[in-house]
Amino acid sequence: MNQDSAEFQYVTGQMRESFGHLLADFEQRNTRAIALPHWELDVPYGAHARQVMDVRPADGKALGTLVYFHAGYWQSRDKSQFRFLAPAFNAMGFDTVLVNYPLCPEVSVASIVDSAEQAVRQVAVHQSARGRNGPLVLCGHSAGAHLAIELALQAAAGVGTSHLPIAGVVGISGVYDLRPLLDTSLNTRLQLDAAAAQACSPTQRVRSGAASALFVWGDTETPAFHGQSQDMARLWQLYGNAVQCSAVAHADHFSVLEHITATDGLVARTLSSWAMAFST
Repeated sequence: MNQDSAEFQYVTGQMRESFGHLLADFEQRNTRAIALPHWELDVPYGAHARQVMDVRPADGKALGTLVYFHAGYWQSRDKSQFRFLAPAFNAMGFDTVLVNYPLCPEVSVASIVDSAEQAVRQVAVHQSARGRNGPLVLCGHSAGAHLAIELALQAAAGVGTSHLPIAGVVGISGVYDLRPLLDTSLNTRLQLDAAAAQACSPTQRVRSGAASALFVWGDTETPAFHGQSQDMARLWQLYGNAVQCSAVAHADHFSVLEHITATDGLVARTLSSWAMAFST
């Protein structure tokens, strides 16, 4: 296959032989994580069966709440596949919420963004009822990174989550310009046309006044994924917003998750700095 094609850059070229073993390892970690105490599982935030979230608090007083949106190109995967991340973020001092959302083609990408916004509003209600009133951090991987950035831009525009205390947003190997996906097999289920792809691309709507952002990606991912994060970071900065970006050495689209959970790593340090800045 032509390595310059969108199908290679976003689908076949991203695949690694190690994925099967790595995802199996994630499942083992999920089993260990779910055996830990203090989970609230499948807390509803809407009427759809997939409008549910898992919540696990940090030990003691939290720095804030991290809201995590899973990968799956808006058409697959589940929060339960990434529960192992919650104890890692808990160890950084954050209550953690893993969000499920309806999937394409049952709903549109735009509807998924609306669902994500509904989830974050419910997170704020849920946390406030428990006296956990610290700032929110929005975090997502791949399609989930797109959702997190969309919500951060809504807040900057004074709509959606604008009234909520968003301290920052973390995008992990995200897709922020959806227009290249029109010419891929992914669009069979996404069902985007040119107008919808542009409307759902946060690269087309970056503005000033947005929360601080951190963009990370695996350095062995395809050039398209390098470019997606680098372009988003450049635009974030162009509009005067605080931003950091970094490629994770020797990481692919899924192994990058192993690196971002280090308690002494870039993500942990950034989350802590955001929380402290928000509280002063």
